[in-house]
Amino acid sequence: MKVEQCTIIVGAQWGDEGKGKIADYCAKEADYAVRFHAGNNAGHTLVAGKEIYKLHLVPSGILNPRCVCVIGAGTVIDPRVLIEEIDKLGERGIHSRLKISQRAHVIFPYHIALDSALSEHQGSLAAGSTKRGIAPVYADKAYRHGIRMIDLLEPDIFKEKLKKAYQFNEALFKSLSGKSLEESLESIFQNYTYYGKRLSKYVCDTEYELSQAYREGKRILFEGAQGMCLDLDHGLYPYNTSSNNVAGYAEVGSGLAMNHKSTRIGVMKAYVSRVGESPFPTELKGPLGQELRERGHEYGTTTGRARRVGWLDLVQVRQSVRLSGLNALAITKLDILGGLNKIKICVGYRAGSKSIQEMPASLSLMRNAKPVYLSLPGWRPYKEHEYKRMTEQGYDSMPREMKIYTEFIEKNLKCPLSIISLGPDRELTIIR
Repeated sequence: MKVEQCTIIVGAQWGDEGKGKIADYCAKEADYAVRFHAGNNAGHTLVAGKEIYKLHLVPSGILNPRCVCVIGAGTVIDPRVLIEEIDKLGERGIHSRLKISQRAHVIFPYHIALDSALSEHQGSLAAGSTKRGIAPVYADKAYRHGIRMIDLLEPDIFKEKLKKAYQFNEALFKSLSGKSLEESLESIFQNYTYYGKRLSKYVCDTEYELSQAYREGKRILFEGAQGMCLDLDHGLYPYNTSSNNVAGYAEVGSGLAMNHKSTRIGVMKAYVSRVGESPFPTELKGPLGQELRERGHEYGTTTGRARRVGWLDLVQVRQSVRLSGLNALAITKLDILGGLNKIKICVGYRAGSKSIQEMPASLSLMRNAKPVYLSLPGWRPYKEHEYKRMTEQGYDSMPREMKIYTEFIEKNLKCPLSIISLGPDRELTIIR
């Protein structure tokens, strides 16, 4: 796989594809690792040897001791969560080389309270929010009630903005729930002034620093969160998130304009998982679904909620390839499918007499979509040492059935499948 100066990693499904592992693997050669959107609603689990790290805001590049980690302007930050994450990493001997965009917006307690109230109000159209305040903070950004990291460092400006934002969100919360906010304006002001002081040494003009690093030829890794199907504009609306998850948003959310070609890697799981509500054409609800859930440890890093699981859906990934301009794919959890006699892949949908090859915007079509499956032969389960031998010997040492599966995906999507993950550890990875 040819790697350009800038590499963008994005999810090609519903999120939870294993982007953290792929980002951690790619970050070994990176000088900078950048989060460019979303907040602590996203979670990445990294496995390095016997150590397991669960990150929500800090980029996965933190495990590379020479990599500068950037939280960009397109992200939204709960400072309490970020401080906890920094402190926990410090306790494990990982001292932060972190830089936070002064333009990143801040999540407040009223955003979190409002998130729950909104989910109840939306009923059957609720997206299955993580209740971390993500939609309300992005809404405040659009309403121009938002408060940025730089504002926490300027007490007079902070208090002026907080009064307006608090009044607006309290009125909205009352109209939805009939209740008052639990935390007072003054309490929030005191707590967040303290958070600002704790984080002040990290807050800077990250956009300028990234542009300088780019000019100097530094390698920059952009780490996406969630997945294409959750994209605010191109995902399955309204069952999506509140930010853009496609690769093109890396430039917007980081503030770095890339003048040259970038490596754009879409991460896909060998099957599909989904947290939250929405139509899910390939969902497995019986014993096989439960078996895959347990084998793959399909419980949310952020919420702990059980994920819905199903067969691989190439309609989703095909759209990801097109929308993000992907020039490489990474497949994870291929090992989890070991032991299945037949493995199904969804190659399209049918809704009545209508054949569907691209994700429709129509919610009624998605609710009525039935998967069109192709069955491929499965492979026996392998032990970890056998997978390790495959990674040492390369792609040709993989079993024939596994190669049939991966090569069918590659041919159908017309995009090279360049990274194959055969387990959670970073070393259980094949690069083609």
